[in-house]
Amino acid sequence: MKRALALLAVPALAISLAACGDNGSDDAKGPMSGHSMPASASPSNGGSQAQHNDQDVMFAQMMIPHHRQAVEMADLAATRAASPEVKQLAAEIKKAQDPEIKQMSAWLTGWGASVPSPGTGGMGHMGHGGMDGMMTDKEMKELEGAKGAAFDKAFLEMMIKHHEGAVAMARTEQASGRSPEAKKMAADIVASQSAEITKMQKLLKQ
Repeated sequence: MKRALALLAVPALAISLAACGDNGSDDAKGPMSGHSMPASASPSNGGSQAQHNDQDVMFAQMMIPHHRQAVEMADLAATRAASPEVKQLAAEIKKAQDPEIKQMSAWLTGWGASVPSPGTGGMGHMGHGGMDGMMTDKEMKELEGAKGAAFDKAFLEMMIKHHEGAVAMARTEQASGRSPEAKKMAADIVASQSAEITKMQKLLKQ
């Protein structure tokens, strides 16, 4: 009888040990499943980073001061230009480029990149390295001192050069950028400013 009870106790002990083993496995799985959370988060971070590249950052950081100078030139036309067409063109340039400055600034902030500070005099102190079409401080002072027909001629000649620089920078962004939004803005700049160049060239011939 005692022997039979002993034999019955063996499988009972085995079952008890198996149950303990199962609990231990669950505990082991807990930390492992916890470690899997950061791994699942990393692809989303990588995907966010993949939405832009260094070219996009450079495009925005260079185009912001470029646009600011164009707006500064356009502001001068309001009180110095003689031609109604020049005044209207200047107003259109300001209307188009002010919102683009704000949009590019927002991109840079979202990308964790620095936004160029205003009040740098058109960044003429940088020597225009890579800043196609930027006017020098001397040129800006000459434009500020001109009035009437002389202003109209200087404004058109300078803005054509300025626009040509912007178009070149925008084409580089189209070719090498990654951000869909930045590349779309670049395409818009190429289209709108190319059309304005043609218009300004016609105004110069009048």
